[in-house]
Amino acid sequence: MFPFLCCRCFRMLLCVCVMLLVAAELSFCLDEVSLDAKWKEWKISYGKKYEDVEEVYWRTIWEQNMRIIEIHNQEAEQGKHSYKLGMNHRGDMGTPDTEAQMSDIMIEYNQRARDSVRSLHLSEKNNKSDSLPKSVDYREDGIVTGVRSQGNCGSCWAFSAAGALEGQLARKTGQLLELSPQNLVDCVLDKGCDGGYMGLAYKYVTDNGGLNSEEDYPYVGKKQKCRFKPSAVAAQCKGFKMIPKGDEDALAEALNDVGPLSVVLNVGDKTFDFYKTGIYYNPECDENQQSHAMLLVGYGETAKGEKYWIVKNSWGEHWGEKGYIRIARDCDNHCGIASQASYPLM
Repeated sequence: MFPFLCCRCFRMLLCVCVMLLVAAELSFCLDEVSLDAKWKEWKISYGKKYEDVEEVYWRTIWEQNMRIIEIHNQEAEQGKHSYKLGMNHRGDMGTPDTEAQMSDIMIEYNQRARDSVRSLHLSEKNNKSDSLPKSVDYREDGIVTGVRSQGNCGSCWAFSAAGALEGQLARKTGQLLELSPQNLVDCVLDKGCDGGYMGLAYKYVTDNGGLNSEEDYPYVGKKQKCRFKPSAVAAQCKGFKMIPKGDEDALAEALNDVGPLSVVLNVGDKTFDFYKTGIYYNPECDENQQSHAMLLVGYGETAKGEKYWIVKNSWGEHWGEKGYIRIARDCDNHCGIASQASYPLM
């Protein structure tokens, strides 16, 4: 009797194990099918093409990024994060993009500018930040141009500088005009697509007597011979000012006083590459490691009292909130948003 029962139990246990293995294999196959479909869809969406030999490599990176996004969003659902991630055109990038890492000469130039009292934006009123509006969004005022993409060129600094100049020009003339980042890429020093600094861009526009428009000097995403057209000057500049380092109150004040500002942030984390929506707060984001220039266009506060900055990127509308990101405000200069802020004088 007992041997028969044991044998019967063993057969049942064996059947259960086989069923579990089949289910696991089926689940794995379904995951593979799903990944195959998503991979093909992603390549079509962003116009990605690879040679057969290299596709395995790029897909492996893409799958790793998909996993990072999936895990992060699961944690966000559990309340562990204040923002969500999403796959975008940067899905095949294996390491964070730090194309705007400042060279020693740029850091020295920036420090000299900050050391000059005349170059600092200084408040004329005590505690002026207490009287500032609760929210500002220059997109609604019509002084911010549409989101563009810098492509594979490290020209974020040129887009940031052009954006700040566009804001000043719109406030001065009442007309919103796209200015030329390519003009800056081609004509400012010899860095081009290898990074740069907005202060040097403003200095070029001042010394050169102006900057061309996007229409007259269109963006191509690579450094070329300088082709500035003196007969087609669209904007001029009289210098620039820096915001006191790390001072978010001064940053908010300057934003209210003069309009959109150039800022430099630390983007050295995958979560920035794949930011999709929400208020970006990353405890690991070092304020002293700025690597990417952007344009500050406003600030606000949620119904729950969560304060944020509104920042325009140059990675196209597929990234973030249609090309923008909301970054935690009044959180100890998060990601260094107030460390290298500046604006042109017009």
